This record gives sequence, C-alpha cells and structure tokens, in this order.
Amino acid sequence: MIATPQGGTSVQPAVNEPPAQLSPRLIRFKHIIIALVLSVVFFFMFCFIALHAYIVWFLSNPTVAPLYSNPLLAKDMAYEEVTFPAKDGSRMMQGWYIPAPNSNKTIVFSHGYGANREESWIPMYDLAHYAHRQGFNVVMFDYGFASQTNREVATGGRAESQQLLGAIQLAKQRGAQEIIVWGFSMGAGTALQAGLQTKDVNAMILDSAFLLEPDTLYHNIHNQIDLPRHPSLEILELLFPVLNGTGLQQIPYQQVKAEDYPFPIFFIHGTKDEKAPYPIAEALAANQTNSASDVWIVENGLHELIFREHPREYLRRVSTFLSNVQQQLQHSKENKS
Repeated sequence: MIATPQGGTSVQPAVNEPPAQLSPRLIRFKHIIIALVLSVVFFFMFCFIALHAYIVWFLSNPTVAPLYSNPLLAKDMAYEEVTFPAKDGSRMMQGWYIPAPNSNKTIVFSHGYGANREESWIPMYDLAHYAHRQGFNVVMFDYGFASQTNREVATGGRAESQQLLGAIQLAKQRGAQEIIVWGFSMGAGTALQAGLQTKDVNAMILDSAFLLEPDTLYHNIHNQIDLPRHPSLEILELLFPVLNGTGLQQIPYQQVKAEDYPFPIFFIHGTKDEKAPYPIAEALAANQTNSASDVWIVENGLHELIFREHPREYLRRVSTFLSNVQQQLQHSKENKS
C-alpha cells in the first residue's frame, strides 16, 4: 500500500523476489548426502543378491561324507563294484551290485540329497539287507553330487534322473524282469522324474519324497533364514541357471504333481517332516489310480527317519506292498498268456 497525493492509498503490485541461491558449500553437501544414500542402498542390494547367490551355491554343492563301509563288511552281502553310464551319456556312475541267487527281480536304491549310497541315518544297509533277504538283487550307487571321484552340482533331479535311468538300465542288462525303485527325499523326487521317462519300472517305494519346486525351495530356505518370499524366489530363479546350470523351470514338477503313473507307488511320509511337507505326498498319492498304490502318513514322523523310528511297521507295510505288486505282475502275465 502507498499514499496518493489526494491522501488515498493504492495497491502496489507484488514484486517476486528471486529465490535464495544455495551456496556452493550447501550444494556439495547435498550431493554428498545423495551419494551416500545411494551407496548404502546399492550396498544392501548387493549384499541381498550375494546372499541369494551363496544360497544357490550352497544348495548346489552339498557336503557329502566319504564311503565308510561296503555291503560285505556291513551285512555280509557279497557284491560287485560296478560302473555304468547315465542314460544320456553325460557321465559314468559308480555303485555296487548285490546279486541274489537265481533272481530276476531287482531293487534300485535312490539316495537323498547330501548323502551317498550308504545314507547312514536311514540306515540304508539295513534296507538293502532286507531287500536281499526277500530275493531281490540290489543296486546301490552314488549320484553325481555324491561321487567319490568326479563330483558335480546337485540339480534337483534334472541330471540325477538320467543317472537313475542309467542304474535301471544296468539292472535290466543284468537280467532283471522286475525293477523296483526305492527312493528317499530328493532321491524319491528324482525317481518320480525318471518315472516320466521310462517303461522299465514296475513299482516305486518313495520315503519322504522331496520335489524341488518354488514352494518347497522357499519353505526350506525360510526354515533357516527369514527372507521375504518376494523378491527372493525371483532372484533365486534368475541365479540357479547361472550358478547351477539348471533352472527351476527345467524340473518337471508340475507334470509330476499331476501324473497318474502306470505302475504302483507306495508313499511313506511323516507329519513332522520339516523339509517336505506331508500334504505334498498326500496329493501325489491321491493322483494314483493303480490298485496296488498306497500311502502311509506317519503321525509325528520326521524326514527320512520313519524306518529308524518304526522299523517293524515300516517293513511290514513294505512287505505287503511288494506282495501286492508281485500279485499284480503275476496276474498281468497270466492275462497276456
């Protein structure tokens, strides 16, 4: 407001003052703060991704103990050292062949992740001895990630299924007309993947079946470290092909989860299994229509420890299943003749 000659007042238009200019020192300080914030953000992003890279590497390279015994020392079973190719010819496999007198039926054991053919906590020698006493030849072998001489990464069943198919071919070449695959944990999941690719299997016994898929992968990681589901799964899916050579999409878990297999399967699983939740086994079992298929869900049973906890019941149920398989195969032969 300003005074006029007549004593009045008039409104003076407001004049915009130029904004205050930051001093060079303040500008430098602002840039330093932004750079520090971005550095901290990128550092934590790098650490987060590096943690996931370590998880992929750790899962791909399990620590496996060396062999400590053999069938002769452990259970007085005569055996042969055998080598055979994986079905796709990718590598040579090492194992043991335990012949049974005048037998044309064979059980192939498929050991779990982080173990070798002995898998002591089951204990595998006891089950091999049981199978041998039932008149089965027995094949015990090491997957590539458990090899004593030429170790490779664990691929969740992609490469291992080819290695199992090689063991099945060995059994067939040795005269087996009846082949049973007995798998544990990831060895059971590998058996299901191999079962999609062969007609040479007559039955499977699958204990604590673990199928590598996004849900079970995150479930097991979350049991050890509290990572967010997203974006952890997305980062892991990107890193697996780079650090492992196998992407999760290369594992046919969707097909396995929907498959009605042409041969009978006996699923054994515990309700306290922290690595492979038992509803997965229930769902897989529900898909099977073969009359000899069966499922045994053990209350409070732990991962791969059901035989150790319930040995008599375990072998009784396995014997019943094998007897039903024998009857089914005999009936099938009679119908063809």
